[in-house]
This record gives sequence, C-alpha cells and structure tokens, in this order.
Amino acid sequence: MEFGARLAEVLSAVLPVEVESDGALTVRYEGTFASLRTVTIAEDIEMVSVTQVLAWDLPLNADLRKRVAAQAQSTMLGTVTSVESGKRADVMLRYNFPGEGLADRALQTLVLMVLAGGADARRAIVD
Repeated sequence: MEFGARLAEVLSAVLPVEVESDGALTVRYEGTFASLRTVTIAEDIEMVSVTQVLAWDLPLNADLRKRVAAQAQSTMLGTVTSVESGKRADVMLRYNFPGEGLADRALQTLVLMVLAGGADARRAIVD
C-alpha cells in the first residue's frame, strides 16, 4: 500500500480525514485544521509533512508576537510561526518526521500528539 493511503487509513480510525485531489490529507482537530503530505526523499524513506493552521486573520501587535514567540519556545513537536500580512497575521505549526517504519499505532499517536500540541498552542495564543 502506498504510504499516503496508509496514513489516511490509520488516521481515519481516529479523525475525519479528507483526501484532496493532489493526495494531501486534511484533518480538523480542536478548532484547527491541518494538511498532511507524504514525500519520498529516498528509497524506503517517507516523510510526513504537517502544516496545522492554528489561527488566522488575527490583529498583528506586540502582544500577538509575544504569545507566538512563547509557543515557539515551548512547543515540543513542531515549529510555531506567524505569517504577517499588513496588520493581520496567521499562525501555523509545522512539523516533518520520517513515517516509514512506524507501526500504525505509533504513526497515529505521533500525528495526534502533533495536532494536540498545535491545539494547545492555539488556546495559548487566542485565549
């Protein structure tokens, strides 16, 4: 089975998963949504790339920058960043990891841990 299809099957057991026309997976988790892509970087090395949108179109100010920076420092699985456009910002978490070789349960657990960390960061940033 292709790795992307395996990832979709594994995650479908615990989350609603949308398979996009380009093969990316979209999942929603506790007020966030994420795109997961698989990329073959070498024979038998499949990377999973997670981009989780934590918040979008927030007013850009010093307090927001401070909260994003605090989450960037404290988040263990992923990098929290903001994308600034004028006076507004979107906040994302990005994380890449090798997925090939992980048992289904381990793959599922790792993705859920990343998404949970993103949801925690979202709460710290927007609450």
